[in-house]
Amino acid sequence: MKFSTPLMSALCLAVASGWACADQVMPAPPELASGYRTGLQPVHANRHMAAAANPLATEAGRAMLRAGGSAIDAAIAMQMVLTLVEPQSSGIGGGAFILYWDGKRVQAFDGRETAPAQVTEKLFLQADGSPMPFKTAQIGGRSVGVPGVLRALKLAHEQHGKLPWQQLFAPAIALARNGFPVSERLHTLVAGDPYIRRSPSMARYFLDEKGKPLPVGTRLRNPELAQTFEQIAAHGPRAFYTGEIAGAIVAKVRSHANAGYLSLQDLEQYRAKEREPVCGPYKAWRICGMPPPSSGGVTVLQTLGVLEAVQRATPQRDLAALRPLANASPAGLEASPLAVHLIAEAERLAYADRAQYLADSDYVPVPVKGLIDATYLASRAALIGEYSMKRARPGTPQGADLAMAPDRSPLRISTSHLSAVDDSGQALAMTTSVEAAFGAHLMVKGFLLNNHLTDFSFLPQEHGKPVANRVEPGKRPLSAMAPTLVFSRNSGELVASLGSPGGSQIIGYVNKALVGLLDWQLDPQQASSLPNFGSRNAATEVEAQLTSPALIRQLAAWGHEVTPMTMTSGMQIIQRDTNGWSGGADPRREGVALGD
Repeated sequence: MKFSTPLMSALCLAVASGWACADQVMPAPPELASGYRTGLQPVHANRHMAAAANPLATEAGRAMLRAGGSAIDAAIAMQMVLTLVEPQSSGIGGGAFILYWDGKRVQAFDGRETAPAQVTEKLFLQADGSPMPFKTAQIGGRSVGVPGVLRALKLAHEQHGKLPWQQLFAPAIALARNGFPVSERLHTLVAGDPYIRRSPSMARYFLDEKGKPLPVGTRLRNPELAQTFEQIAAHGPRAFYTGEIAGAIVAKVRSHANAGYLSLQDLEQYRAKEREPVCGPYKAWRICGMPPPSSGGVTVLQTLGVLEAVQRATPQRDLAALRPLANASPAGLEASPLAVHLIAEAERLAYADRAQYLADSDYVPVPVKGLIDATYLASRAALIGEYSMKRARPGTPQGADLAMAPDRSPLRISTSHLSAVDDSGQALAMTTSVEAAFGAHLMVKGFLLNNHLTDFSFLPQEHGKPVANRVEPGKRPLSAMAPTLVFSRNSGELVASLGSPGGSQIIGYVNKALVGLLDWQLDPQQASSLPNFGSRNAATEVEAQLTSPALIRQLAAWGHEVTPMTMTSGMQIIQRDTNGWSGGADPRREGVALGD
């Protein structure tokens, strides 16, 4: 998507001047920008650390760690507070992916939403067979999937929790009853959303008596959510998936003008799943991510594997030698032109495979091993040359099902990420989402419902071939969420926990942070603050107002179609250092890392 910013105008000059700009239309960022904080420094701790997208959530997580809680205890407390203070991004009405390290093994907990049993693959098709406009599909009950985050948190807590389940809800219940100050970011997101005023329950909550967004600092109370939390705290997730709360969810979904298909049986039958994480080598490290139905783990490992293969073939293209350069933006640094070129080209290849092969592996065969095989990635790396390939084609990994059509859907995911490390060294990376900002715009019992069914391909087939990520009953839609854990290949010890929101750009944000931490030896704050860049197999995207004209000139000379744009990541990073842990939070949002 093109942005009419002063920087864009200055950069998209005549072709004769050596500039190139993309004409591909990419989806808008899932959340509006709300500024870029300067002067941030990494936070240090020697015992434990929590990091979340809002300071109140981080404080709740640290309180659980101080009470002797585990990383999953901290995550549950943080998620409940985020449901209250960052409702546009995540909450109990949505889903989540959790990576957990218990000191011996990595586990992947899948709390992704599922499609109701009554849907068909034509869910988002209009009468003439064309796909619905995104907003038509998003707003209302049609897009609501069965929420999964509570079941996933409970599954992980049963294995690794140290504090009682009920205790973990105390901070969120207190904040919901007593109120919290509306942050600048929440105010900005409410002000930029024209659909809130069309939802009576949301308008009553987020707007004043004149229909204006509540001013920054207004104390916002949510007693209805406090009651919901109290029921779930006392009776577990069953209080959400059955009974009064479940009945209210189903009634809201089915009574909307754009009604959905969610049923009481869908809610009662939902189960989170424990899956095998996707892990692979990158130089001296072992990187672990989420398996399908998330594409995050596979696509990140593909990108890194291609970059390592490029280095083996051409040592002067080793990213470790291509350290960031100083620039005059608030970030102070930016990646070098050759580093951006290599990473963007590797991402094109990975995103091409993602669109062709990735989906819910319970429904379609996903060639995970073939996609991250070193020989296959070396063959893909050989396609990267001096000039941009502009648009990559999918490869043919071992085990590929060639009967599928690629998914060309634009992805928009409004998301949050949190990380935690506890006193015993257990660690968590969790990315959690309601999909678009404010989800389906349906508010029930004090929380918002997701619109995650729009993460499916709207078109079920192309040219007679089925799309792997088409809508099917009970299926989980493809996601770009990429919670990531990093380990030393020599010692096996945990090196870092990280992840980011940002829709289909999440993978690029995580790639940038991993290269920053591992290759460029940046601290967690520097890696979070570094200007974003990458490619989703269309334009080469760079972060407007943080990227220098010199960098864009060089990319254009190498054939890149460059699009400066808003890239609202929300990176949270906890990294091991010599004295314990170091944390960094993305300056583009309001998160913090805290520890002792």
